[in-house]
Amino acid sequence: MHVQLSEEQLLLRETVRRFAAEVVAPRAREIDESGEFPRDFFDRAGELGLAGVAVPDEYGGAGMDGVSYCIVVEEIARVCASSAVVLSVNNSLVCDPLLAFGSEEQKQRFLEPLAAGRKLGCFALTEPDAGSDAAALRTTARRDGDDYVLDGSKVFITNGSHADLALVFASVDLEARHKGITAFIVETDRPGFRRGAHEYKLGVNASGTTELVFEDLRVPAAQRVGEEGMGFKIAMATLDGGRVGISAQAVGIAQGAFEEALAYSRDRRQFGRSIADFQAIQFYLADMSTEIDAGRLLTWKAAWAKEHKKRYSLEAAQAKLFTSEMAQRVTSKALQIHGGYGYTKDYNVERYFRDARITEIYEGTSEIQKVVIASAILGS
Repeated sequence: MHVQLSEEQLLLRETVRRFAAEVVAPRAREIDESGEFPRDFFDRAGELGLAGVAVPDEYGGAGMDGVSYCIVVEEIARVCASSAVVLSVNNSLVCDPLLAFGSEEQKQRFLEPLAAGRKLGCFALTEPDAGSDAAALRTTARRDGDDYVLDGSKVFITNGSHADLALVFASVDLEARHKGITAFIVETDRPGFRRGAHEYKLGVNASGTTELVFEDLRVPAAQRVGEEGMGFKIAMATLDGGRVGISAQAVGIAQGAFEEALAYSRDRRQFGRSIADFQAIQFYLADMSTEIDAGRLLTWKAAWAKEHKKRYSLEAAQAKLFTSEMAQRVTSKALQIHGGYGYTKDYNVERYFRDARITEIYEGTSEIQKVVIASAILGS
C-alpha cells in the first residue's frame, strides 16, 4: 500500500475541498439547525462524479479507487458531517452492493442513475427490535407470482426522507433467522411505501433520518438482489464497506474541529499572549494532530484492503473503532480549547462535537467492532 497520494488523488482532494468550501460550508450551520435535507448538495455532488466515486464509468460512476472515495468523504465531513454521510450511504451502502451482487439488468437500471447522482439511495436494514442483532429483523417478503409482497418497518434510515430507491432487507422465512433474509431494490414511489417522521437528533441533523413503512408493498421478483436467503451475507459485506466510509467521515469531523481549534488558539489571547503559547494547549494540539493522522492511515489501509483482499472485515472494523473514538477525543479537546465560547452556537466546534458522537454508533457500534476484531484475531 502506498501512503503517498497520486497526482490524480491530490487533484481530487483540491477539487472537493474547493467544492466543500464554496457549496457545502456556507449552509452547514443552517441545515444543522433546520434539519433540512441537502438534496441540492447531492445533486451538485453527482455532477462532479461524487455519488459513485468507486463505481466504474460504464455504470455511471467516476471509476476511482477506494482511497479516493475516502478523500471525498473526509473533505466533505471537514465542513459538514450531514452532507458527508448522505454521500457515504449512497456510495457505500447502495452503489457498492448493487455493483457486487446485482444482476446486469439491475446495474443498468438502478446502479447507473445512483452512481451518476440522478437518483438517491438508502439502506434499509435496522428495525425497532433489530439493531446490532440484524438477524432478528421482522419485515417479511412473501412470494406472490412474479412479485414479492413486503410488510414491516425500518428505523433510523439515513437518506430515508428523500431517497428515490431503497435497498430493503426482508425475510422470506422468519424461522430461518439470517438464512431467510433477502435483499430487494424498492422504488419509494410504489404503492404501500410510506415515510415516517423526520428524526431530530443530537448531531448530523440534516441526514434525512426517518422510519420507512411497507404495507402490502409489491416488488417484482426481478428486483430481488441475489438469491433468496443471500440478504444477510449481502448486508454484512456491505457494512464492511460502510465502515470505511464512516471512518473517513470521522477523520473529516476531527480534522475540521482541529483546524477550528488551531486557528482559535492562535487568535485567542490570555495573560497577555496567544493561548497557543501555553504548553497545555500545545500538548492538546500535538495529540489531536497525531491521532488524526493515525486514523487517516487506518482508513486508507482499510480502503486499500477492500480492493486487494477477499475479506477486509478486520481492517474495516479496526479503522471504524479507532477513528470514531478518536473523533470523540479530538472534538472534545477542540471544544476545551475554545473554553466557554466552544459551548455556544457561535462557533462551529460545538457542531463537530455533536456530530462526532454518532460515528461510534451507526454502521455497527464500537462494541460490535470489537467483536469483529476479536473474532478475526482468534480465527473464530
